[in-house]
Amino acid sequence: MTLSERYNFSEIEKKWQERWREAKLFRAELDTTKPKFYGLVFFPYPSGSGLSVGHFKNYAPTDAFLRYKSMRGFNVLNPMGWDAFGQPAENEAIKRQRNPREMVREYAINYRRQLDLIGLAYDWDREVNSSDPNYYRWTQWIFLQLYKRGLAYRSNAPVNWCPVDKTVLANEEVVNGRCWRCDTAVEKRQMPQWFFKITAYGDRLLFGLDDIDWPEGIKAMQRNWIGRSEGAEVDFAVEGKTEKLRVFTTRPDTLWGATFMVVAPEHPIVARITTDEQRAAVEAYVLRASQISEIDRAAEGKEKTGVWTGAYATNPVNGERIPIWIADYVMMGYGTGAIMAVPAHDQRDFDFARKFGIKIVPVYQRDGAELSGNEMTEATIGGGHAVIGPFKGEPDNYETVGKVVRFLGEKSLGDGVVKFKLRDWLISRQRYWGVPIPIIHCPKHGEVPVPDDQLPVRLPDVANYQPSGTGESPLATIPEFVNATCPTCGGAARRETDTMGGFACSSWYFMRFADPQNNDEAWSRKALDYWLPVDMYVGGAEHAVMHLLYARFWTKALHDAGLVSFDEPFQRLRNQGTVLAYTPGLKLGAGDAKVAEDDDEPIEDWKALHSDEVTNYPANRIEYRWAKMSKSKGNVVTPDEVAANYGADSLRVYEMFVAPFEENVQWSEDGIRGSSKFLARVWRLVAQYADGFDSAVWRAEVSSASGKEKDLRRKTHQTIQKVGDDLENFRFNTAVAALMEWLNMIYDVSNSLSPGSRSAAVDEAIETLIPLLSPIAPHIADELWEAIGKQGFLYRAEWPAADAAVAAADEITLIVQVNGKLRDKLTAPASADNATLEAMALASPKVAELLGGRPPKKVIVVPGKLVNVVG
Repeated sequence: MTLSERYNFSEIEKKWQERWREAKLFRAELDTTKPKFYGLVFFPYPSGSGLSVGHFKNYAPTDAFLRYKSMRGFNVLNPMGWDAFGQPAENEAIKRQRNPREMVREYAINYRRQLDLIGLAYDWDREVNSSDPNYYRWTQWIFLQLYKRGLAYRSNAPVNWCPVDKTVLANEEVVNGRCWRCDTAVEKRQMPQWFFKITAYGDRLLFGLDDIDWPEGIKAMQRNWIGRSEGAEVDFAVEGKTEKLRVFTTRPDTLWGATFMVVAPEHPIVARITTDEQRAAVEAYVLRASQISEIDRAAEGKEKTGVWTGAYATNPVNGERIPIWIADYVMMGYGTGAIMAVPAHDQRDFDFARKFGIKIVPVYQRDGAELSGNEMTEATIGGGHAVIGPFKGEPDNYETVGKVVRFLGEKSLGDGVVKFKLRDWLISRQRYWGVPIPIIHCPKHGEVPVPDDQLPVRLPDVANYQPSGTGESPLATIPEFVNATCPTCGGAARRETDTMGGFACSSWYFMRFADPQNNDEAWSRKALDYWLPVDMYVGGAEHAVMHLLYARFWTKALHDAGLVSFDEPFQRLRNQGTVLAYTPGLKLGAGDAKVAEDDDEPIEDWKALHSDEVTNYPANRIEYRWAKMSKSKGNVVTPDEVAANYGADSLRVYEMFVAPFEENVQWSEDGIRGSSKFLARVWRLVAQYADGFDSAVWRAEVSSASGKEKDLRRKTHQTIQKVGDDLENFRFNTAVAALMEWLNMIYDVSNSLSPGSRSAAVDEAIETLIPLLSPIAPHIADELWEAIGKQGFLYRAEWPAADAAVAAADEITLIVQVNGKLRDKLTAPASADNATLEAMALASPKVAELLGGRPPKKVIVVPGKLVNVVG
């Protein structure tokens, strides 16, 4: 087939996208004769601004990976859908004064158009929308499965209230005391709320991390959020009262140094034990503490504040009378809301004791560094031996803690327990745009689940869906929705008006993709058992302790209910970096980029650019910096404009080549131009040889290649190995670099040929280059595949097989060391055995000089790499 010299990307991409669509090329069928591979990117919330090229830092590489898996013989499932419910969509609908249902549908259509524009291989027959009643019917059904198992419950609780979004936030949605969506300071309110009992799965969520291939940073974030602690609960009698204060401590071995107690300001016991003399000060402090977020209260380095209640407790292990204080660094959300304070061995307690003049008693002393409490300048953390109590002489270690826990149990003074920092998942939202909670409140029977045959509880169409600000959902103002009949007794009842937070929908969507058209059940077990769990999950690290944790919890709960056969949803996880754009009008700091108003070009001197010394700029300069793309910052580059100017394949190559997958990258027009030039070079090479291309001819002749052509053959088969290994391990940038390097070599051999002649090695390289390029740049690859006379789509083709014998080097560079230090480098036959390599090393004049005629004591040979002579 004759190819034109010009690479017309626009025409080619349109042609192949239409062919793929007509052939339903990416439709996944349940085929038990083939190994499956389920790859998935976090499904997006479709916004009005559409997609930017930043989104494709995730989508394009993952698509290349899954195309590669298809070529390796896997039955690939690569679905896409829309995380349509939740505050982002509702807030935008309010802002635009639009119906959120219609708005989300319109935005999703645009997202799909943009994803198709870049040639992503999604099975659109499996598309889901979380705001579709056919979807959220099953979200409600799963809620009821959890409710029946005691894992969903309603309770009065102090909650995080966002006064701007006018709804309750889960703990995970509060960042530094502020709403994760709108950055407004969060308030505390007491309200009846729905929770999922995620704490029942604390151990399994923690230990399950050991069995999945996730980035260690994400695992560490989940481990920290779960916060498992082993210790003891100990009761302290309150002087003059019948009740006791129970504390949880991970260091019961330091009980003999407890010199005061601290109770959370919101602890219910505070009002009962506070003396009349201290009541005014305590109540004022409680009020102030209620206005501070838990994040700020627990911040490291925060000045310690507190008020004495006037009450005393008795230390159960030594009978000491110790004062009870309240302080905001202790919170009800962890442990029991009360602590025993051991200032000698906890820095927070030490700072508090020093500030308020409380006695300090060391339990452990380090040998040769004994200090009295008055002499200490900071807490002693770890080390030493006990100097007081019945365990005097014991070392400060885990074994001693265990001995003390057993001692407390034997004396009926305390019990060994495990505690978690993890709190139950608050799911209620006082918003309209969410999944209605399928519960009916009956005056006679209390909470009654909506029967399965009455699902879904549909979200009604309303004219006004803005948050009320009173704490009730807008649904509470709709009598037709609120007034219901009790399924148990048939009497008048009231429907639950809270909706579920958006994370409920995303906690199971990956299961629905296995069987999305099923109207009779959430999924068939046959489909679920074949496709699940997800083999590769790709998305942003910002969801480490929200979506990823919640999805794991739902999966484990459904597994325990016998509804799924796996208890971890995502076997492998990868997090992409961010595409940053040069952004005007932002506050500058050290390392920010600045450009002149008249030239709009970045400074070239990056050492200066990243120095604090770059500060003296005229007042008329526009300030710029690199920032994540967003419509509000005015720095968005759309895939539409890049595809129009350079082609979708150029964008795909750029997203994969410009930086490692997990790293941030600065958007560069020059980079896109470079990707476009690379593809144009591929096009011109194939165009030169497309006419008369005959695979049978080169296969018959290629084994006799010599010289440069033999070197090219070696490079061809090495590149097959390299690109396959890189794609398998998400090293997309080095895969593209290998293709570029190889292309240069192909051109070098081609240019050395006589005009009009062919080379079997070049033809082999061309027929191999096209499928290796296909996962990364699929449009041009399918066009070139057809041009050399091949049939079908490369998506269904076999990945080229590397011949290890051809790929093997003829020679190696042998590293020669003497006593571990590099002394020589020798060229050796690749086939040389250990004895030959040893002889070559000992024959080196440099080695002989260092040995000085002495025989070596030992010779260590690393086959094919180095020889270390020990003299």
